[in-house]
Amino acid sequence: MIRLNKVSKTYRTDKVETLAVKEIDLHVKKGEFVAMMGPSGCGKSTLLNLIGLLDRPGEGSIEVEGIPITRYRDKQVATLRNSTFGFIFQSFHLIPDLRVIDNVELPLLYRAMPAGERRRLAREALEKVGLGARMDHFPNQLSGGQQQRVAIARAIVGQPQVLLADEPTGNLDSKMGAEVMDILLGLNAEGTTVVMVTHDEHEARRTSRIVRVFDGQLVA
Repeated sequence: MIRLNKVSKTYRTDKVETLAVKEIDLHVKKGEFVAMMGPSGCGKSTLLNLIGLLDRPGEGSIEVEGIPITRYRDKQVATLRNSTFGFIFQSFHLIPDLRVIDNVELPLLYRAMPAGERRRLAREALEKVGLGARMDHFPNQLSGGQQQRVAIARAIVGQPQVLLADEPTGNLDSKMGAEVMDILLGLNAEGTTVVMVTHDEHEARRTSRIVRVFDGQLVA
């Protein structure tokens, strides 16, 4: 489904050049749950951003459903990203002044969709993560685990084929982390492809495949 071919990415400033990932070959198949592990600063988040088309490689190529993204213009890449991927972050990134349901609706604002349909999909996403009764609350009225579930609802509201999760349980205690992990496993069982960055070996072992990254490269 997603294929990286000899992908490298270098970040440059006036004084420093940092090779974040080097000659990565990776194939994520439809329906997989892939865990990416490695020490801090090894390139995991950069790799996740490349997979999700948030960044472009300096060298190599990325294919989605067999089509190289170089064939797309920037606007087309943005449309593909919005329709194909859902993103979950460690720090939730909820907007504090918006109600839960309005936060969940946000990705749908970029689609030509009636307001009533957006609201229906947002309600369904919140019900799916067990927060149907909290849709009119604000983020600061929720626990950390509940906020992460809102973030998952926001990620799945557009019915993406792929969920990309960057340390989704990193700010949660073990109980809340397990609940979030159970939701991700349930979504994967329903057919959603999941790629997750994690430092937790126990969580990684619950996935279908572990990919290890060290110094910007994949290791056995």
